[in-house]
Amino acid sequence: MGGTMNLRERKKLATWRAIRSTALRLFDEQGYEATTVEQIAAAANVSRATFFNYFASKEAVVFDQDPEERGNWQALMNDRPTDEPLWESLTAIMTGFSESLRDRMPLQRRLKAQSPALAQSAQSFGEQFFTDLRNWVASRTNRSDELTATLQLNLALAATNTAYQTWPVDEPFDGYLQRLERCLRQAGAGTATD
Repeated sequence: MGGTMNLRERKKLATWRAIRSTALRLFDEQGYEATTVEQIAAAANVSRATFFNYFASKEAVVFDQDPEERGNWQALMNDRPTDEPLWESLTAIMTGFSESLRDRMPLQRRLKAQSPALAQSAQSFGEQFFTDLRNWVASRTNRSDELTATLQLNLALAATNTAYQTWPVDEPFDGYLQRLERCLRQAGAGTATD
């Protein structure tokens, strides 16, 4: 995607990333509730109107995906060998997707723990990923295997959710990855097909 962007698109992406990076830094330093859109705009050297051209809200800065992330996880899915067992593919995809969030997920998690408003947000940084993953699984599944494939997908999602829910806020990101691998391994033990 980056290679096909024109100069204007690259500048827009750079501005989007600068605003988000600035906002996340301020949230980390001051807290989500204490940081205003005006402070973010000033620190990012943009106007308040420019902030809202890129983000619908302060909350969106925390949850919106980088415009290039979708292409990255779609490549992760498409790079799985077609003859690979579905569970092995799902394990590699879930681990790779989580690894791609290494720089952002711990801060998002801390911010949600510190901010009641953010914790109540219905927005999720993984919504589009999960939709794409479901579509990818459907594209690789025969109608006769639909039940098994759906079960494996739901187990992979439950394993990922369990790893996230049991990840202590003060534990490093590698601890989350270890929990994820353990959950996927345990869930995978029950996915063997006859």
